[in-house]
Amino acid sequence: MASSMITPTDASTAPINTEQSLSNSTDLNGKHMSKRSRKLDKLAPYLFGMDIGGSLAKVVFFEPNSKADGAEKKKRIVTKHDLTRNLSSDSDNSDADDNFEMLANYVLSNHYLGDNGIRDQRLEMHDQQFHGQSGTLHFIHFLTSRMDECFEFAKTFRLPDLSDVVCATGGGAYKYEGNCKEILGMKLRKYDELECLIKGIHYIYAHNPLSECYFWEGVTSDGSSPNARKVPYDFGDPYPYIVVNFGSGVSILAVQSPDEYYRVTGSSIGGGTFLGLCCLLTGCETFEEALRMAENGDSTKVDKLVRDIYGGSYDKFNLPGSTVAASFGHMMHENKRKQMSKSDLARAALVTITNNIGSIAMMTAHAQKIQRIVFVGNFLRTNDIAMKMLAHALNYWSQGTMKALFLEHEGYFGAVGALLKLSDQVNTEKNNNKQ
Repeated sequence: MASSMITPTDASTAPINTEQSLSNSTDLNGKHMSKRSRKLDKLAPYLFGMDIGGSLAKVVFFEPNSKADGAEKKKRIVTKHDLTRNLSSDSDNSDADDNFEMLANYVLSNHYLGDNGIRDQRLEMHDQQFHGQSGTLHFIHFLTSRMDECFEFAKTFRLPDLSDVVCATGGGAYKYEGNCKEILGMKLRKYDELECLIKGIHYIYAHNPLSECYFWEGVTSDGSSPNARKVPYDFGDPYPYIVVNFGSGVSILAVQSPDEYYRVTGSSIGGGTFLGLCCLLTGCETFEEALRMAENGDSTKVDKLVRDIYGGSYDKFNLPGSTVAASFGHMMHENKRKQMSKSDLARAALVTITNNIGSIAMMTAHAQKIQRIVFVGNFLRTNDIAMKMLAHALNYWSQGTMKALFLEHEGYFGAVGALLKLSDQVNTEKNNNKQ
């Protein structure tokens, strides 16, 4: 898997082994640098942030603008065949720097990376500044289930020769710590997941203010909403706000300021539940396949609605007849089971998960006395149905006083935060080397 080649690196806190610590050099200013510091110096222009979630691993990669004698240096186009040939021919004798450059060129030459890696080209951010260099942020994701292949590929390309440490956030940063050490001989440096999430949100909005935040207008309760449209939202002064991180599971945070935030609650019923149910009930194998099925399904053939019980709306408590009274409630009846399709089951699973999280988010906002709710996370990736349902629910139940807000870089904020933490570490190490 090609995307497995992409690993974030930081050498500031790695344990120095005996052989490495005996190898020192002198920089242009006559200062001694350890081999570990030289590794960091090589990679300083190329920054990575990684967020290893329960279903997806997300990578943010900073590509500095290449300049050669004042002229733009032409990038080399690298195909999967080029990589395979490099591995089979001279990988044992190749230089780690050359391998890394080839790796970077491959990532930047392709949209699909290996079997399941994807570079989200629409999310690229140009003219970003790190360490005095201007460049582009690239956004990549692949299945967490392929992490061991990621480590093996990195080992084959001798990336451990470039760094002693892999930097990551998310639950997988803990789960795969042993694998990273065993396969690569590298330490996995872990950054706090929630801190990275908040840092990432604030950085992305600050550098993409005109097109990052939006809400949906003209939506209907079932999420079909053919006339719905995105409306830009000014998130320049957001505090306080609730952020709902909608991934495999769900975490809900209250954010009072850039540095003051706390986790209020969460739920085990999230994107992982949706995909798990769809795999079990429909035989699908991927999130994308589950969403395609849900788009063509009718949840009312599976869910029992208020009108199925009352014959219409329950006006006393302002419950429209289209409100779900019992998720999967029709499935207790044999005749209803015969009438539904697998796509209907997928749609009902999507409606169930989305309604549940929307309800929890709204109750949390009321309890915290906060009006703004921002939904992020990979459950919302290409999932317009869920976003529109959340938009309708919050608007309806708040009587128009609350809007469900969304961000374009939905699932990448943790990885961006990890990149920022790594950037800070690189700056610290550089300053220490100057002293």
